[in-house]
Amino acid sequence: MVFEGWLLVLYFDCVMCLGDFMRLHKIVRERKVCRTRTTSLTSEQLCHAVDLACVFYFKPVLCLQRSAATAILMRRYGWHAEMVLGAQMLPFLSHAWVEVDGLVVNDKPYIRELFQELDRC
Repeated sequence: MVFEGWLLVLYFDCVMCLGDFMRLHKIVRERKVCRTRTTSLTSEQLCHAVDLACVFYFKPVLCLQRSAATAILMRRYGWHAEMVLGAQMLPFLSHAWVEVDGLVVNDKPYIRELFQELDRC
C-alpha cells in the first residue's frame, strides 16, 4: 500500500506541475468508492501508508497532493472518503484534509475549527 500511495502522490504531483487544480479536483470528485471493502484495512492503516509514501517521496508533498492520494486510496479499498478544501482568511491560509463519515482521518481532529470549508469532493 505504501508503494501504491507513493504512485498516487507522484501522479498528483504531475497534475499539479501542470498547474491544473481543476483536473485534480475532477479526478478526486469522479473516483467512485469500491462497492465492498476488499480488505480488512482500517482507515488509520491507509492514512499511515500515504504518510509513509510522503516520507519516501523525493520532494516535499503538499497537503492537497497528500489528501487527494489518501482519498483515492481509501476509495479503492471501500472507504467513503471525502477530500475537504478549506481556507482561513487572516492570515490567509488554505488547507486540504480527508474525512470519513464526518470525521477527520488524515489530520488533527480540530482542523475543521481552524479552516472554513470551501468544498468537498
